[in-house]
Amino acid sequence: MTKGKNQSTLSIVYKTRESLMAYARNARTHSEEQVRQIVASISEYGWTNPVLIDENEEVIAGHGRLLAAEQLFVDEVPTITLSGLSEQQKKAYRLADNKLPLNAGWDDELLKLELSDLLDSGFDIDLTGFSQAEIDEIFTVDEVFPGESKAGNLTEKFLVPPFSVLNAREGWWQDRKKNWIALGIQSESGREDELLFSKSTQSGAIYGKKNAYEAKIGRVVSWDEFFQAHPDLQTLPTTSIFDPVMCELAYRWFSPEGGTVIDPFAGGSVRGVVAAKLGRQYLGCDLRSEQVEANRQQWAQIDTDGGVAPHWHCGDSRDIHQHFKGAQADFLFSCPPYADLEVYSDDPADISTLNYPEFVIAYRQIIKNALSLLKEDRFACFVVGEVRDAKGIYRNFVSDTVLAFCDAGAAYYNEAILVTQAGSLPVRAGKMFSASRKLGKTHQNVLVFVKGDPRKAVEACGVVDVTDIFPDEPD
Repeated sequence: MTKGKNQSTLSIVYKTRESLMAYARNARTHSEEQVRQIVASISEYGWTNPVLIDENEEVIAGHGRLLAAEQLFVDEVPTITLSGLSEQQKKAYRLADNKLPLNAGWDDELLKLELSDLLDSGFDIDLTGFSQAEIDEIFTVDEVFPGESKAGNLTEKFLVPPFSVLNAREGWWQDRKKNWIALGIQSESGREDELLFSKSTQSGAIYGKKNAYEAKIGRVVSWDEFFQAHPDLQTLPTTSIFDPVMCELAYRWFSPEGGTVIDPFAGGSVRGVVAAKLGRQYLGCDLRSEQVEANRQQWAQIDTDGGVAPHWHCGDSRDIHQHFKGAQADFLFSCPPYADLEVYSDDPADISTLNYPEFVIAYRQIIKNALSLLKEDRFACFVVGEVRDAKGIYRNFVSDTVLAFCDAGAAYYNEAILVTQAGSLPVRAGKMFSASRKLGKTHQNVLVFVKGDPRKAVEACGVVDVTDIFPDEPD
């Protein structure tokens, strides 16, 4: 090995931390965050880079490591003495030791591969020195051409940027929703006579009539008393409809084209129709025969291109593994009943009629049995929201959903917030907040799980297909 100028054989010598002197004019700064990172690195890997000192034990390089040693209460640190350097050489090397690494670059693709491997293995990525913001930037920046925004480029690739907040209030989202509805989707069909909502879950029109009635009689009344006085109003439609655009994103992002979708809480036709239009085979289960029949009739009217028909089965979702025995699903997707917030029928087999502890037991059974139909290395997604008990306390339904999936053998992989339309909330929010300090809820939780290896699940999905199924509007 050839020795450099003024360089003798190097040897590592452990010296007491107190014996080393920091260079008074060290131009390199070390923030508390950076020192914390060095502390974490030394704790994980040990001392891999000794402190460089001169013959007088003054630090030439390694001031940050020395600060970290102080926080670690390390008495002795490894040092290398650089002898024979002039004062000018030491000054120059102090600068070069810090500046030369900054002059290097990164191979972006190889960097992504290395970081991906670490992320997939669950390694503490902070130990690389990259901040979470830097990692997010590495994985979200695409090639941007003049006049093109990063967000716009992501939209072209994925319909909307794949971030953890999905905004259903955006104009694009609402226009696309109208396109889906225009196909003939009518998820309220099959529900008119059976759906029984919690009495406090009403439209703005109902709240307006209740407020007018209270003003007329001069006092506040309960919902029971109001409906006793106005029984005809109890039948006004308040049915919740699943968002077809959210459905489209879930299918495009987390399932392969031509794959099979299992839905244990089918409800209306939305998820089946969207699946069929996007080239997925849909297998949905619903307890109510009138709902299943309404869905089938809708599809018969919508299907104009001979696509693969959605299959709706009438039966108890607790037995979904028997209803679809032998099915090998590529995606498990549903929007479960929110406990007793929406009571869908008076059938004792309907889990929305159960008290909450009973509901959770049945719910967990359904998730376990549905998950058994999902292939290995595939994704599952439930769109849920929190619900309150009779005292107004949250039941923690979202966490119960996550726990049910994890106990059934899946892993919690993604979560997102779906910002929904305010609807009648502005009519109700002021009075509700003044009386209870409860916030008006305008979001749902999108929970994504993976069964098996996440990387293989991604490979099974393939490239996200954003081919638009809606013809362009004429000019």
